[in-house]
Amino acid sequence: MQRREFLKAAAVAGVAAATTSNLLGQAQSGAAGAAASTAEMQYRQLGRTGEKVSAIGLGGYHIGVQSDPAESVRLIRSAIDRGINFMDNSWDYNNGASESRMGDALKDGYRNKVLLMTKIDGRTKQSYQQQLEQSLARLQVETIDLVQFHEIIRMEDPDRIFAAGGAIEAALAARQAGKLRYIGFTGHKDPAVHLRMIEVAQQHNFHFDTAQMPINVMDAHFRSFVKLVVPVANAQGIGVLAMKTLGGRGILQSKTVTAIEALQYALSQQVSVVIAGIDSTQILDQAFAAVKDFKPMSQTEMAALLARTRDAAMTGQYEPFKTTSRVDGTARNPNWLG
Repeated sequence: MQRREFLKAAAVAGVAAATTSNLLGQAQSGAAGAAASTAEMQYRQLGRTGEKVSAIGLGGYHIGVQSDPAESVRLIRSAIDRGINFMDNSWDYNNGASESRMGDALKDGYRNKVLLMTKIDGRTKQSYQQQLEQSLARLQVETIDLVQFHEIIRMEDPDRIFAAGGAIEAALAARQAGKLRYIGFTGHKDPAVHLRMIEVAQQHNFHFDTAQMPINVMDAHFRSFVKLVVPVANAQGIGVLAMKTLGGRGILQSKTVTAIEALQYALSQQVSVVIAGIDSTQILDQAFAAVKDFKPMSQTEMAALLARTRDAAMTGQYEPFKTTSRVDGTARNPNWLG
């Protein structure tokens, strides 16, 4: 616990502490790297990569759960046609079905319209290489734009990745070979783990292009990524990818916030992309409704929303991904780590 508190304190001291008033101020300054927009979608800069990505990203897990694969393909293409160009996925989603369906959807000219991302669980050079080759085959591409180390949820994960023979060696070799372009990492457990991942990378003179983390109305009050990690990432030019904005829709069960409010809260933070789980046309329409004509929340609006959600957030009840192992795929399948 002392280690975690040290990391948090150091990060906050080094990058102007993200207090609640600082958080509210983000709404006035606008979302990270705002770029051009279309009738239905807005676009932002992805860290310091130079890429422009849609403010809403298509979540990879949910497009693999439909009983009809053709429906998944239709949803992906509909999202792209309407302006979403950031595609999320993972090697382990739905036993590979999510990647396979996305690969089918990106045929017929759709591949060159998107920034394609997937995640790899392997912590060793060998396991990373094997999983990456499988992802390339399923996605039916020669190059994946962004590959992220998945589920960085343990304090030792960064050390395993950056150790001799670790996954970073495979990632760098793959980038050199043109199999991937950018490298990031994800995690949902504790901001201290994210800070340690960034710290260990710095010790090895490595810069992450992206970091994915929970950003939602409950997070601001409990083990807060938006307060502790987002300022560090932004200061270093790491593109922030927001996830679990609805907490698997569990946050809506708190009856403190609507789906549109939750999405617009995340869009109001200093993030490049808000990744949304989309498994139907209705949910796709909801995502576009949140971003169309979107303007960052004012300080007054943000303060009112955070006051409304505070009591519900304090125990982590609506963020079980932080407090339980319910969604920890690598905990249930440690062999994925290598």
